[in-house]
Amino acid sequence: MRLKEMLVGLEGLKVKGDLEIEIKEIENNSEEVKKDYLFIAIKGFKIDGHQFIGKAIENGATAVMVEEGCDLKALNIPDNITIIMAKDTRVAMAICSSNFYGNPSRKFKLIGVTGTKGKTTTTFMIKKILEKAGKKVGLIGTIATYIGEEKLKDSSMTTPESLELQRQFAKMVEAGVEVVIMEVSSQSLKLHRVDGCNFDIVLFTNFSQDHISEKEHPNMEDYFNSKLKLFEMCKTGIVNADDLHAAKIPSLFPESNITTYGIDNFANLLAKDITITNSYADFKVKITDRNERVKVYIPGRFSVYNCLAAICVAQKLGIDAETVKEALLEVRVPGRSEMVDNKKELPIMIDYAHSPESLERILRAVKSYTKGKLICVFGCGGDRDKTKRPIMGEISGTIADYTFITSDNPRTEEPEEITKQIEEGMKKTKGKYTVIVNRTDAIREAIKMATKRDIIVIAGKGHETYQDIKGTKYPYDERVIIKEIMDELP
Repeated sequence: MRLKEMLVGLEGLKVKGDLEIEIKEIENNSEEVKKDYLFIAIKGFKIDGHQFIGKAIENGATAVMVEEGCDLKALNIPDNITIIMAKDTRVAMAICSSNFYGNPSRKFKLIGVTGTKGKTTTTFMIKKILEKAGKKVGLIGTIATYIGEEKLKDSSMTTPESLELQRQFAKMVEAGVEVVIMEVSSQSLKLHRVDGCNFDIVLFTNFSQDHISEKEHPNMEDYFNSKLKLFEMCKTGIVNADDLHAAKIPSLFPESNITTYGIDNFANLLAKDITITNSYADFKVKITDRNERVKVYIPGRFSVYNCLAAICVAQKLGIDAETVKEALLEVRVPGRSEMVDNKKELPIMIDYAHSPESLERILRAVKSYTKGKLICVFGCGGDRDKTKRPIMGEISGTIADYTFITSDNPRTEEPEEITKQIEEGMKKTKGKYTVIVNRTDAIREAIKMATKRDIIVIAGKGHETYQDIKGTKYPYDERVIIKEIMDELP
């Protein structure tokens, strides 16, 4: 593609050199640059891409994009290289990438899901409903990128950088995908990763304190306003009427067509007559013109909210009630309140909770509907925040009826030292516990202890299928481990 065609839609550019040159690919990583590439220099939190312009040119870049304010003289760029100066190279990379790959998001329906919690589960629910309706679906989110059942790659972040995102979109167009569902993080909106995307429906699940740090958001106002940018990009929206912040959105965007859902407050879609057990949730809801009973094997009140959000999307896309009900009955989300089928029919849940906030949230949710004991199995990762270890021990000791403290990705640390630090918090409570460093042994003892009235929550790993020990990732899938333990027990 000619360079000038890639710049369509960008304003205020300053150019030195030839815009008629053919560009074979875009890169923001100088190591990946080859002949006739455009290299875009991005100022990161730790590394400034401008310092790698020389390397990119050495590798074959014929054009470079720099950000206003950089010292062009110091960069010493050769005269035969085309230089484009943009106000913000993150914005420019998003627009250039979209242009280069043929604006792929215009060629399918794009659904964006934002919110503090529930993004992953809601996107999987929507995916299942659409596939049940016969659609070819792509999904991009925290766990991985998928086309149908095929996993393209595991995710390192919730929403990829704009260049990677547009590449994935282009692959999806090539594969004949009709609808793409994407988790959209506040960070991706703030850093312009989704600029150039053509959203058809946007969805806001809920809002609570998270992601406040030097590298993310300075305060809650910035965090919320970043998420609101998604509604500036699309006039068809869905919001949770029971969430204090999300409920403000219809009045903030009066020109938009916004549908609401909820349990407690007035909404377009209301859940009633809710039943929650330790293995499922079911409720009554009006889909089109009939009251329907919906059941999902992801227990918890939050699961009802996620279902309602997915049903709103289904209604906007004209999917019938029976298809919705069948899909929600079958949906499973890897490592998010995931109930594991087993021959003893014990309620066993795998969840990704690996912070004090997420552990407390899942344990309190489970405790509210479990008739028997709540048995928690968890550890803390090595080479990570050590201060959270005793806090998490105290949380489990306070909420769970019994805790097995164990190992979880010790990395370069000794797992025994990590478990001791967790135990410090546990000792502040009256909670019963056992320390079993070997994770498989801990899960085995929890299974031996449990009855069908109880629930086991195995927290921390979620969708991960490895244990990281001394720099090596060993295969470790808790679903497989549970099956093997069940097979060996009488």
